[in-house]
Amino acid sequence: MTVHLKDIAAYTGVSIKTVSNVVNGNFEHVGPETRVLVLEAIKKLNYKPNVAARRLRNAQVSVLAYAFPDLSNPYFADVARAITVTASEMNYTVLLDYTFAQRDKELAILTGMSPHMLDGVILDSHTLDVESIAQNQSQGPIVLLGERLFGAPFDHVLIDNTEAAYVATGHLIDLGKRRIAAIGVQQALNEAPSLRLQGYKKALEEASIPLDTSLLVTGGSWHRADGAQAMRDLLNRERASLPDAVFCFNDLMALGAMSAIHEAGYRIPEDIAVIGIDDIEDGRYATPALSTIEPDKQEIARLAVTLLIERIKGQRTQPPESIMVPFRLQARASTLGR
Repeated sequence: MTVHLKDIAAYTGVSIKTVSNVVNGNFEHVGPETRVLVLEAIKKLNYKPNVAARRLRNAQVSVLAYAFPDLSNPYFADVARAITVTASEMNYTVLLDYTFAQRDKELAILTGMSPHMLDGVILDSHTLDVESIAQNQSQGPIVLLGERLFGAPFDHVLIDNTEAAYVATGHLIDLGKRRIAAIGVQQALNEAPSLRLQGYKKALEEASIPLDTSLLVTGGSWHRADGAQAMRDLLNRERASLPDAVFCFNDLMALGAMSAIHEAGYRIPEDIAVIGIDDIEDGRYATPALSTIEPDKQEIARLAVTLLIERIKGQRTQPPESIMVPFRLQARASTLGR
């Protein structure tokens, strides 16, 4: 049952105007005890503000939120910086929210703040489903980033992960590599790991290279240490079974893999070539410089912010759409040599 302001007023014994003041953060004429009474009733009755109506009545606050899963991954820092700069150029402030890829923290950015504090959310969710987002959408419009929630009723900005992996693997094949390992494999449906694995397999198949499942290695949390451990596992084999190239599903794992290759006394790329995805700054200054797939992070930010603000202002009324952002191969010394 939908709860309205009049229901909160009847439950607490205060006026609808008082309830409205509390809901909209206008506390000047509301005493502390009354404010607490109304807030407790809002929580108990599970009141969800009518965001569309609120926006017709109230001025927007020009504040957006960007919720992302991993503060230690430079890719998300790059995207956050680009979003913040783009929003600032459009006179908006961005609240950065680090969710740890935890469901309760992702829900909190959608429901945990007073509705008058945000105009909209850019969400890179790793745990929520479409129903959970729709049921808890109280902060205004939402734009999705990342490789989940395909077909959700929200604007969605992403890259073609299958094609990106296909290009990365194809680059190694073009260099004459045939025993190409993949680091970062996970059993996740319709997410970056499975999409990148599909692209890897497609490139091998088109080159008539049989899939060797012993060269598919998990990547834990996709950090440097995970890449290093996965590479050590590959190197602890008979020499004839070693890979001659490695496609890592992100740059952090690629940097860890390169460290393990160096430790074992092998040369990059002469013995083992390495390529990643993300084009983080650390990769450009690694020794040797890391070949990678470079997503257009500036365009990701521009589209996400523009789509969100257009929804907020009512300038965009057409059905939500998914927009693929371009990427390009950055071939550097880790595959090409010096």
